[in-house]
Amino acid sequence: MTLFDLAKKNIQGNFGKYFVYFVSMVFSIIIYFTFVSLQYSTDIQESIMLSDMMGFLFLASSVLLLLFVATFILYSNAFFTRNRKKEVGLYSILGLRKKTIGKMLFYENLIMGVAALIVGISLGTLFSKLFAMVLVNLMGSTIEINFGLSIGATFQTIIVFLLIILFTSIQGYRLIYRFKLIELFQAEKKGEKQPKISPLSTSIGVVLLILSYSLILKPFPDELTNHYILANYGIAFTALVIGTHLFFRSVVVFLLTLLKKNRSRYYKGTNLIGTSQLLYRIRGNARTFSMIALLSAVTISLFGTTYSGYYGNEKASLEMVPFSYSHLSKSEEFDEKIESILKNDKEHPITAQLEIPVIEVGGELSFTFSYEANPMKLIPVNAYNEAAKALGIEELRALTDVEAAVIKPRLTEYKESLFQREKLHLSSVDRNVTFVKMLNGSVLPFDYPDFYIVVSDELFADISKQIKPKTYKVYEVEKEKTTDISSEKVSQLIDGNFQVHSSFYMEYKEGKEGNALYLFIFGFLGLVFLAATGSIIYFKQLTEANETKINYEILHKIGVNKKDIRQTINKQTLFVFGLPLIVGIVHSSVILKFVSNFISDLIGTNMMIPIITAMGAFIMIYVGYYVLTVNTYNKIVNK
Repeated sequence: MTLFDLAKKNIQGNFGKYFVYFVSMVFSIIIYFTFVSLQYSTDIQESIMLSDMMGFLFLASSVLLLLFVATFILYSNAFFTRNRKKEVGLYSILGLRKKTIGKMLFYENLIMGVAALIVGISLGTLFSKLFAMVLVNLMGSTIEINFGLSIGATFQTIIVFLLIILFTSIQGYRLIYRFKLIELFQAEKKGEKQPKISPLSTSIGVVLLILSYSLILKPFPDELTNHYILANYGIAFTALVIGTHLFFRSVVVFLLTLLKKNRSRYYKGTNLIGTSQLLYRIRGNARTFSMIALLSAVTISLFGTTYSGYYGNEKASLEMVPFSYSHLSKSEEFDEKIESILKNDKEHPITAQLEIPVIEVGGELSFTFSYEANPMKLIPVNAYNEAAKALGIEELRALTDVEAAVIKPRLTEYKESLFQREKLHLSSVDRNVTFVKMLNGSVLPFDYPDFYIVVSDELFADISKQIKPKTYKVYEVEKEKTTDISSEKVSQLIDGNFQVHSSFYMEYKEGKEGNALYLFIFGFLGLVFLAATGSIIYFKQLTEANETKINYEILHKIGVNKKDIRQTINKQTLFVFGLPLIVGIVHSSVILKFVSNFISDLIGTNMMIPIITAMGAFIMIYVGYYVLTVNTYNKIVNK
């Protein structure tokens, strides 16, 4: 039997231990290959509006994914190295030279890595079309995706992962040289001391978490500056990271120690061994638990926020572009061209066709206002009400010559109380009006400064004698989400009167594509993070199962049955999986509460369904890892 044959035989004999690591690595390769394939896909890039943005996003995501996968593989490899120390020591006693043992370990890791690379690329080739179709469907496109192997993506994936595999294989080769023979045999016998309670560290951990939550949930000031954002949220997230680590390192130790002091419960059944296991190992797991909790919080927050943007895209698009089409009237000939395009689109008949006159004036507000308001745009009340009726939004009562209503500037959080009974001096025409209402419905596309004021028809007519109004033509059509052909023709003619698209479809389509890209990327990155963090906990639990097997053998000998031991394993594993998950969910809830208030105020999107979806998906995947870990742990210690 050659050394290479021995390496293959070792892998076959230990494949049960390697399985989750192998599957996680294959999954990571599939996702990386998919991202790179989509980055090279000309079919998708030619069919979407955001092709440049897509290329950059997938490039950045593939780099981020690569860094995470490399860290995960190195981390996982360290666990297997620890478990192999005794086996390596045995080879050394049997007379194998260190160089020979090192080569064998090198071959083992290389075989496992190359096998994962072959399987990953093969499955990635099969699933790349499926993933591409998922992305295309999310973006609302109908293009046909051709099935084929991307040579560039394949070559890039092979090079990248071969480098990672080669590095971990070298790490395995160096194992025999890093430890003395006695250290290899006693690796599993090294006990861990019971951690001491630190009142100071425990208190600081709790205070930092409370401080971070309070800063994150703190209401926005009237004037939101870059200095405030950096200072407030920089301190908040620094405190969150440090507080999370101290929570697992000190606060949990404190709580487990209190649990241990409850004698009646501590000595009941097998609680003694379960509680002791957790208490003695919590310090060693603190860094891992902190990383998993923070990574879970970031993943849930990003996915929840992105999904909310995708979920509320239609509402956000209507907020930015209320009518199906809007354009500034330039000439009779120009207006007839636009109208002809829309009337010839028989699949989308016109349901409303209006003219909205607008006068741009300079003005001075009677109160401090942090938003650039000039030039202010005046709209007569009757024109506003006609447009509001066509859009199905709140109409406004008649106004006197000294009254005005402000339309809430979009992408702001201003309340009606800010404007109530405040004065406005129209300096361009030397007229004064008083605000009597704030309206939440815009009738023209966003055009910064987005400060529209509704005045009486009489005042508007009077001012129009001094300043000539601009006239905007607006159209509402049926099934406006499918007006791709007409919208493209109109957009080419208009060539941008506004700072957003002049047709609802173009704004809706661009928003949907952008949100779909982010949702796809964060969704799949989240799955990789989940697979990696779940695998890390799985590896740790299996390592502990092998190290504590003798404890459970003693329990068997003194009469503890398999059912009781299984219950102990269930509770212990639930704590290990549940604690970082709960902390991550609490962190993400606080972050999403902040994001929810921000998004709800700006575009009125309800984030509850996206948040519940993100958390539910995360919990279900962790439950799967929990069940797998319990069953494997039980097979090791409860035979």
